[in-house]
Amino acid sequence: MVHSSWQEESNQVMAFRFEDLQVWQKAMDLDERINQLTKTFPKEEISILTSQIKRAADSVVLNIAEGSTGQSRAVFKVFLATLCVRLLK
Repeated sequence: MVHSSWQEESNQVMAFRFEDLQVWQKAMDLDERINQLTKTFPKEEISILTSQIKRAADSVVLNIAEGSTGQSRAVFKVFLATLCVRLLK
């Protein structure tokens, strides 16, 4: 049975590192900007709001890294699409 190049590419386990992905780099930039922003929050917001915002930003970076390990490109694309939908909620 002959596979098309698209099928072969979509079934290959990803060979590149997540650090090379533009989406991961932008998520890291956002994470850093959020960390800087939360330093300006009033003292009464630091314990609750700051913690929630930082965890959310960290979650994006960590989910991209976790989702990129050992999966095919096709599965990773679905993972990223699902992540984007969750972020928009």
